[in-house]
Amino acid sequence: MTNEERRAALEAIIYAADEPATIEQLAGALGEEKLVVQAALDELVASYAAEERGIEIRAVAGGYKMYTKPQQHDVVRRFIKSLRPPLRLSMPALETLAVIAYKQPATGPEIGEIRGVNTSGVLKTLLEKRMIVTAGRKEVIGRPILYKTSKEFLMRFGLSDLDELPSLKEFEALAREALGGDEGIAPGETEFTSEARIGDTRSANSASAEMEAREELLEETAANNEGMPEAPSDEPRKAAAAGE
Repeated sequence: MTNEERRAALEAIIYAADEPATIEQLAGALGEEKLVVQAALDELVASYAAEERGIEIRAVAGGYKMYTKPQQHDVVRRFIKSLRPPLRLSMPALETLAVIAYKQPATGPEIGEIRGVNTSGVLKTLLEKRMIVTAGRKEVIGRPILYKTSKEFLMRFGLSDLDELPSLKEFEALAREALGGDEGIAPGETEFTSEARIGDTRSANSASAEMEAREELLEETAANNEGMPEAPSDEPRKAAAAGE
């Protein structure tokens, strides 16, 4: 097989694959050494990046997959929106997803402590939308379920692995792009959980009454948009009442 034939074969496989194709899978399909296949793949990736094409090949989720180039996102987004409704997540769901992404694996109680509200409804939504998966149970009293982000999460956000996660300030912009702009985010509060709250669970206990009351409003918004009521914990209600 010539190098040109090798690149053409790799292009065809990556185009046809539903999931990111790993270098092991590509080498096995071509029946050649991984180093040889990797060299041809690097050339193919470079050619897509340099030429005036509407798509590119990215390394995501441990493999390689074709994506539209950023400059074509608007026109592709309009086309996709004409075919199916976008994936919609409320801001409480995005906040919960951010907590899991940066603290994983994390349990429901741990996530609730950071956000200051009961997150069982939002967790159910994220599981149904395949943004998160279960990761066993924590070896503590009650053995609560652990949650982590899924392969679908990496693909949706165009990440090769979790080491590529951006800062929390960049996460909101990335979420808007990955979920189809503002249309992909259900109406509600637009401020993400801060890095301090994710980095230190004690901040959830020291939040002001105003912040806790705002969290309750977020959960009510999530219930309206998601169709899955999410009951706030007693502590936020007590804190809000104390601040009145």
